[in-house]
Amino acid sequence: MREAYDKLLSGNKKWSEEKLKQDPDFFKNLTLGQHPEHLWIGCSDSRVPANEITNTKSGEIFVHRNIANMVVHTDFNLMSVLYYAVEVLHVKHIIVCGHYGCGGVAAAMTNKDHGFVNNWLRNIKEVYHKHRTELEAIADLKQRENRLVELNVIEQVQNLGKTRIVQNAWKKQELQVHGWVYGFNNGLITDLHVMMDETNDVQPIFRYEL
Repeated sequence: MREAYDKLLSGNKKWSEEKLKQDPDFFKNLTLGQHPEHLWIGCSDSRVPANEITNTKSGEIFVHRNIANMVVHTDFNLMSVLYYAVEVLHVKHIIVCGHYGCGGVAAAMTNKDHGFVNNWLRNIKEVYHKHRTELEAIADLKQRENRLVELNVIEQVQNLGKTRIVQNAWKKQELQVHGWVYGFNNGLITDLHVMMDETNDVQPIFRYEL
């Protein structure tokens, strides 16, 4: 148990030494602040690290992660991150990135009791219910799950567009919202082409008079 814990600290030391060899000013530059152009809303799954799979450096992506990359309007953690990214950092792109083989999505497709997590999975079940005709027409359960992963990402992109934060930003700055899905089988990201960049992309009932 202690060995697994110490591995992280020794790994950090090795990483720090390697960074300094590559660039003696690496950490000095980090202290000057962050200016990311992207906000990443991804899954908490340990196999989907934003910087690694996009081959980006520290400071290039502002990151928020939760189970199944959800955008829930009552999640003050997510909404605070969104506000800071848009209003303070002035990111130009918000990316919702799901992944095939998502445990949260798979769990939401069943009727099993997952304790406290039921409250979170309820949001994914709502997406399933909304698209149940399409989903239940897919006989293969794995393919059905993969499609729900995609539909869930699309739903979260739309949820971002429904927020006052994003709509207010569209009035004064460039901001695009995108939906992606990452695949473990090949390490590639699929762009779902559901980009939103103006209030007209939002259903009328959800538009604010700002």
